[in-house]
Amino acid sequence: MPNYGSSSFGLIGTDWQQRINWDRLRVYRLERARAAMRKHGLGAMLCMYDENIRYTTSTITPGWCRLKPGLRYALLCEGSEPILFEQGDIGTQINRHCPWIPTENVRYAYSWIKGAVGPAAKQQVTKFTNAIVEEMKKYGVQNAPLGTDFVDLNMMNAFKEAGINWTDGASPMVEARSIKNEDELEIMRIVAAICDGCHTAISHFMRPGMRENEITAFAMNYLYNIPGVEDVEDVIVSSGPNSWPNWRNFSDRIIQPGELVIIDMAAVTWNGYKSCQYRTYCVGKQPTQEQKEYYKIAYEWLYDAIDKVRPGATTRDIVEVWPSAQEAWGYVEEDQAAANLWGHGLGLAQYDTPVVSRIYSLDHPVEIQPGMSFALETQHGKPLEWGVRVEEMMVVTESGPEITTRFPVEEMTVLD
Repeated sequence: MPNYGSSSFGLIGTDWQQRINWDRLRVYRLERARAAMRKHGLGAMLCMYDENIRYTTSTITPGWCRLKPGLRYALLCEGSEPILFEQGDIGTQINRHCPWIPTENVRYAYSWIKGAVGPAAKQQVTKFTNAIVEEMKKYGVQNAPLGTDFVDLNMMNAFKEAGINWTDGASPMVEARSIKNEDELEIMRIVAAICDGCHTAISHFMRPGMRENEITAFAMNYLYNIPGVEDVEDVIVSSGPNSWPNWRNFSDRIIQPGELVIIDMAAVTWNGYKSCQYRTYCVGKQPTQEQKEYYKIAYEWLYDAIDKVRPGATTRDIVEVWPSAQEAWGYVEEDQAAANLWGHGLGLAQYDTPVVSRIYSLDHPVEIQPGMSFALETQHGKPLEWGVRVEEMMVVTESGPEITTRFPVEEMTVLD
C-alpha cells in the first residue's frame, strides 16, 4: 500500500509555529553547492541558469529575466560567499531584500542578451569575462577549473583568450540539487497541495462548451492568488483529439460532451520549487468501457512503477516494469514515445535528477536516494480520438516513496 503524505504547515510565516526554516534551507543549499564544487575539483562555479542562481544565492529571477542566461548570474569561489551580478541597478533592491548576501558582493551584470546586441556582443562578453577573472584572482582560484552551467560561442572564445580553464558546471549543480533537506521536502508537499487544490477547483468549474484556454485562464487566476506562487509555466489542457498524442498545450478548442480532457499543473512554482501533476477528466458524460480500460492500463503502469521506488533501487528497476514503445504503441524507437512513460526530478528545476525513462535508464541507471523528489507519469490512448494521462508527485524517505499528490487518481474524474 503506497504511503501518502501531506504538508504539515500553512503558507506564510508566523511567530507561533516553526514552518519552513528559510535560514536553514539557504545554508544547506550553499553547502551542497560548495561540496559539489570540491568533489569535482572546481575552484569556482559560474551559475547562469535560474535554478542555480536561486540555489546558491536565494534570490529570485523575475519572469522577464528567465531563460535568458547572462542578464543576471552568480559566481561562487572557493572560500567566498556568493557574488551576484544583477541586471542594471536592481542590485540596490537586492541589498534591501537579501541581507544574507554581503552588500559588497552585489555587482552589476555585463550582458550580451543571447547575441541580440550584435557586434557589441564581443565587447560585452569581454567585460563579463574580465569581471569573472578579477573575482577569481581575489580568492586565489584563477588557475583552478571554473565550472559553468551555460556556455555559448562568445564565452568560449573569451575564456580561451583570458586563459580560463572552464569545464562542466551543470552536472555538479544537478547533483547538489538532487538531495533535498527537510525544508525542501516540506516545500514539495506544499506545492503538491496547491496543485491538488487547483484540480479540485477545476473539477467544480469545467463544463462542456468551454474552451481549453478558459480552463487554463481559470487555473492561472486560482494559482496566482496563492501567497508564494511566483510563476506558473503552463497549465496544459488537452481535450478530445488533442489528448492523444498529448499535444501538451492549450488552444481555443471547444470541449464537447463526453470528451476526455487531460490537465497538467506544469511547473507551478511556489518559492522557486516546481510541480508536475496530470489528471484525466471525462466531461459531460460517463466514459465508455474502452476508455475505462485504457485508463486502468495507464494507472497500473503508474503504480507498478511506484511500487519499485525505494532507496537503493535504480531508475532501471522502475522502467523495467513498463512496456517498450514497440509493445505499447508499435513505435520503432523509444524516443518516439519520449514522455509517454517517464519520470523526472522536481525542485528548483522542473526536469531534474532522476530522469526515469526507457531511453536513458536501462543503460544508465541512477540510484534512488532518500531526499529525492520526483514525478512519475504514464499515458495511453487512441490516436487523434482521446487519451488518458496520470501522474503522481512524490518524495523519497528512508522507508520508500511518499506520494504527495492526493487528488483522486484511481479512476478518471467524471464531471456530469
